Amino acid sequence: MAHEMTATAADSVQCPVCFKDFPPATINGHLDVCLLKSVTDSSPPTADESEPPLKKSRISAEAVAPSSTDNTTEARASSGTPSSAVFSMFQNKSKVQSERGGLFSSKQPAVAAVNKGIKRNLPSEAEPGPAGTETMKSRPCGSNGQAVKTSNDVSPRRLLTIDKPLAEIMRPNTLDEYFGQNKVVGQETLLRSLLETQEIPSLILWGPPGCGKTTLAHIIASTSKKKGTARFVSLSATSASTNDVREVIKQAQNEIRLCKRKTILFIDEIHRFNKSQQDTFLPHVECGTVTLIGATTENPSFQVNAALLSRCRVLVLEKLSVEAMGSILDRAVATLGIRVLERDPANPKDEERSDGYEPKIFIEQKALDTIAYLCDGDARTGLNSLQLAVQAQVSSVRPNQFGPDGSDEILVKEVHIKEGLQRSHILYDKAGEEHYNCISALHKSMRGSDENASLYWLGRMLEGGEDPLYVARRLVRFASEDVGMADPSALPQAVSAFQACHFIGMPECEVILAQCAVYLARAPKSVQIYKAYANVKACLRNHKGPLPPVPLHLRNAPTKLMKQLGYAKGYKYNPAFSGSVEQDYLPDELRGINFFTWTPSDP
Repeated sequence: MAHEMTATAADSVQCPVCFKDFPPATINGHLDVCLLKSVTDSSPPTADESEPPLKKSRISAEAVAPSSTDNTTEARASSGTPSSAVFSMFQNKSKVQSERGGLFSSKQPAVAAVNKGIKRNLPSEAEPGPAGTETMKSRPCGSNGQAVKTSNDVSPRRLLTIDKPLAEIMRPNTLDEYFGQNKVVGQETLLRSLLETQEIPSLILWGPPGCGKTTLAHIIASTSKKKGTARFVSLSATSASTNDVREVIKQAQNEIRLCKRKTILFIDEIHRFNKSQQDTFLPHVECGTVTLIGATTENPSFQVNAALLSRCRVLVLEKLSVEAMGSILDRAVATLGIRVLERDPANPKDEERSDGYEPKIFIEQKALDTIAYLCDGDARTGLNSLQLAVQAQVSSVRPNQFGPDGSDEILVKEVHIKEGLQRSHILYDKAGEEHYNCISALHKSMRGSDENASLYWLGRMLEGGEDPLYVARRLVRFASEDVGMADPSALPQAVSAFQACHFIGMPECEVILAQCAVYLARAPKSVQIYKAYANVKACLRNHKGPLPPVPLHLRNAPTKLMKQLGYAKGYKYNPAFSGSVEQDYLPDELRGINFFTWTPSDP
């Protein structure tokens, strides 16, 4: 009998609020009752209580809470709620408090918690509706206090009052609205099937800026929230600390133990974490406490721990194509109610859509094409450029210029887009992956005697902001490594180009580098010196035993003792002979070797 009582007590779970014991099957429902006090009956829940509602229900319960601290205190007192100190164990010290859904902090009043519950409903966390739509509910849009209704109701003039970039507002929440990455999340891909079944592995998303890494993570979050299978926590490695990560992991452990729910942890710019910080994830990703999704623009092979990399699947996202950018821009203008001049007919419903003196916005198809080409596959740059152009044209028209029916029209032209972009957005990182890719392409183009490709890759680097002296140093190296003795004047040419770049700098030195690159591309090539010296290094490193001493006849003998020891004895001074001199200059072990033809595999 005592054994049975002990087993029953071990199977029960104590509520951290009222300190009563409940079966594991009912503790979740009881926690919701205790924490939210959505019912007035304080009696213990029965064994057939339902599972806890989704976090959305918790937020809605918080939203109807009293707005003042005093009223909140009275409500707690009337319902028998313990003091706020009871909730200290649920306190969230990290920067992801909004993701906890309903657990109040003992160091903040209830009003702050209620406000946080309302602000959680951001565009990036909107619930997905039917394919091709977004059902974003009312949410505050910043300091101006105005509310953005739905994405389909956002008018062009409203863009002037929203404190969020258009790229953030238009962030898709379903894979049907996610363009340009069919190789990764297409209909027949493995990842898509895993997302549909909610079997999400740990991922490292690697790709250039604006290709959809963060958006894909938010789509996973939106799907998980809709189905209630996991909670989603987002951190940025640029601002989060190791303590923040440990706090999230601790919460993830509680979620698994109490709510039987997984935690998806999204780390943006994960390459900003050093090796020791990345080690924090290892045991928890290994045992499944958290599902890690990291986003990086740098090569994971160099920036992510090998141990962490082996526990994650690397997804390579490509730069968005012009066609994909066109689809993204078409979705944006359709959502904003902006008509494309060449293809959209007049719509009589536009009169109903305009409120007050709202102007009608038109945009040229050529302007959209310009954005798609000049943003260099960066959706963030493309959408924000569209927003900037619309804002500039709407703000340039005064309200008193509109007629009573709001019949004024605004046209966004290609020239307006170019003014906003200024120049082509060139993807280049002087310290990242693209830096090494471009210099490798330049080197190989000159080696292949392709002067046009050499000029192109040189221009990509210089226009992207590369240090011209770095390029000049690489040209000096190329002059010896690849041209060598086939054109001995190539090295002085490269050194002169380096000195000239040092003297005058950019942008005047760009033509000097171009001249040197073309000279080296056209020059005859010889790698004899490069290979011969590589053979010398291999010979030295592969030699067994002590290295052979310098022959006595090659040594100087400045002292009497050294002469007595035989230094310089038998040395033949070459200028003293009219013809060639027979004399050995290598040690006896290497006599007769030819490093221009010898290879390390030779005996």
